[in-house]
Amino acid sequence: MASLSTTPNHFADDMIWNHLKQAIAASSGFQRWRADRSITDSDADSTLDQLVNRYLRETLETLAY
Repeated sequence: MASLSTTPNHFADDMIWNHLKQAIAASSGFQRWRADRSITDSDADSTLDQLVNRYLRETLETLAY
C-alpha cells in the first residue's frame, strides 16, 4: 500500500498546476471568457497564471449565485 507523504512536494504541485492551467487555457469556456473581455495574447500586463486565476474566481462567483 502506498503511503502519502506529509511533506509538501512543491515541484509536483507546480507541475500539476501548470498542466491544469494549460488545460483550462485551452478550454472553450476560457477562450469565450477572454473574447468577451477583449483580452488578447498581446496583453502584457496579465500573465496566463493571473488570467486563469481571474477566470476561475469569476466562474466560481457566478456559480455561487
